[in-house]
Amino acid sequence: MSSIDHAGTYRLGDRTVRRLGYGAMQLAGPGVFGPPRDPDAARAVLREAVALGVNHIDTSDFYGPHVTNQLIREALHPYADDLVIVTKVGARRDSQGAWLPAVTAQELRQAVHDNLRHLGLDVLKVVNFRSMLGVHGPAEGSLEAQVTALAELREQGLIRHIGLSNVTMRQVEDAQRIVPIACVQNMYNLVHRGDDALIDALTRDGIPYVPFFPLGGFSPLQSDALSAVAAKLDATPMQVAIAWLLRRAPNILLIPGTSSTAHLRENVAAAELVLTEDVLVQLEGVADTAD
Repeated sequence: MSSIDHAGTYRLGDRTVRRLGYGAMQLAGPGVFGPPRDPDAARAVLREAVALGVNHIDTSDFYGPHVTNQLIREALHPYADDLVIVTKVGARRDSQGAWLPAVTAQELRQAVHDNLRHLGLDVLKVVNFRSMLGVHGPAEGSLEAQVTALAELREQGLIRHIGLSNVTMRQVEDAQRIVPIACVQNMYNLVHRGDDALIDALTRDGIPYVPFFPLGGFSPLQSDALSAVAAKLDATPMQVAIAWLLRRAPNILLIPGTSSTAHLRENVAAAELVLTEDVLVQLEGVADTAD
């Protein structure tokens, strides 16, 4: 059994993927803008991910923009039959790299066609709509027009499944009345657990939850506490964070990103990490540590 097999599998749309995937965002230049310093190294990371058994890659045409999708195509096309590439729409970049909403029907249609072209695909297996209503996290507001526009593209055969990103439970419930939702992608980790109730609801419904920023927003004290736990396990803090998320719920699919093949191997090896009950208690203490 390889390391990644310890993570298990889960259903994403109409495909089964390994629960430990890969997020391609860090392959673009600084600020997720422009090309990487070493494109060959970036392509090597993608090839290594697939070689390690990753069959779920998360990307977007607004990473770069266009950079990560082009790297994925250069490195992996023609794609393995079991590879599920999930992309994201709902934003665009200006000439300075700022993130701007791109949520009209025409903008969403153009984004889907851009993703298809740059990835070299005839159909996108999963497209997440990234809500821009909140800058620093989900914010309530209607997504009906955007979900309806994507549902129409799904009916045209350009999209197979639709997901949501940076959204609230109410927005997920409202979207489900329009089209089946294949996954939800929000910020969530050991210390930022605002989505606990949403994760539990999605678990009951069999819908994958894809957390991003597994170490995002930790205070220095929390980071130190996590590092202490990791040292006891002879692991890295990222490995412990990944292992905790894999244990949190069976429907959690992880997409840790890196531009380093060494870090990629470390992340995949986290699937083998066993968290005993006493370690879990220590990790709860990390989560409870005050800023």
